[in-house]
Amino acid sequence: MAEKRVALSKKDVVKAFWKWTFFSHSNYNYERLQASGVLQSMSHLPEKLYPDSPEEQKKFMERHMAFYNTEPHFGGIVNGMVIAMEEERANGAEITDDAINSVKTGLMGPMAGIGDTLWQGTLTPILLAVGISIASGGNVMGAVAFSALMAAIMLPIAYFMYMRGYKTGKTGVEAILSGGKMKQLISAASIMGATVLGSLTANYVSAASTMKIKVGATKLALQADVLDKLLKGMLPLGITLLTLYLLKDKKMKSTTVMLILAVLGAVLGLTGILG
Repeated sequence: MAEKRVALSKKDVVKAFWKWTFFSHSNYNYERLQASGVLQSMSHLPEKLYPDSPEEQKKFMERHMAFYNTEPHFGGIVNGMVIAMEEERANGAEITDDAINSVKTGLMGPMAGIGDTLWQGTLTPILLAVGISIASGGNVMGAVAFSALMAAIMLPIAYFMYMRGYKTGKTGVEAILSGGKMKQLISAASIMGATVLGSLTANYVSAASTMKIKVGATKLALQADVLDKLLKGMLPLGITLLTLYLLKDKKMKSTTVMLILAVLGAVLGLTGILG
């Protein structure tokens, strides 16, 4: 008589998706990062996969407490794929602990890079531009619009990626990563994100000089007659590049950079260079 196959229902996988979406960073720590979030999202699966084996349930939990870190929305495809591997393992497939953990550690980085580029580097700046433009006039709907648009866009993407990982398994994820189109998409998204951030800088970083320079019998306004002639928005651009340099190259804390900018603004304001 054939052994009954263990099968997860769609409800089981969807439940894991929602738990991952809301608890991916639960107990986030520098030893294992998102490991406990992964286990939390799958905590209902061991009893379903191994109903008669407490020892296998324990091994399941130990497997998924290994170091793990990815971007939650796009990286969820790895979680879905791992659930598919666990299901096959429970049904007798030759899938070892090392195989499952190797897949997680091998794919979490590439998917994090894709997710960070498309979400944090592209989508977030664009939606922030929309929200800030509304909120700058004192309208609270700016914050509401940002939150609503972010959820409306990211939740369907996250659900699709998670379920796609479960349905296609390891081969499907490797096929996505090996395609040249993905690199082109990431490159285009990076350019778009940089363009949006540049637009935000031009619109919301404000700095101008009130200093006047005397040249012979003529007085020139430093801002209008000199700086604006060379490059419109030179001072805001300079402040932004200085901030980027301090944060990225000098590895300063954001609070330190804010203090430096405040002191710099006060000094330049008192001397009349900035007004």
